[in-house]
Amino acid sequence: MGGLSLWHWLIVLVIVVLVFGTKRLGNVGKDLGEAVKGFKKGMHDEDDKPSAQLRDDSRDAGQQSSDTANKQDDRTPR
Repeated sequence: MGGLSLWHWLIVLVIVVLVFGTKRLGNVGKDLGEAVKGFKKGMHDEDDKPSAQLRDDSRDAGQQSSDTANKQDDRTPR
């Protein structure tokens, strides 16, 4: 009573093909493939953006620390 054998899966496959038809199943497969490609592209594009932002943030942090140093210099009496 454990798992399903190969024959059980073949019967399920035949029933699914009879219910949905090969044309609809082909469209579902095509849509699923496009979704996977879009997901992979999105993950690849997302990896590129944070590294660029990190470099910009580090430049901004350097700019802010130099601005802070200049402000502190202006506060010192002459």
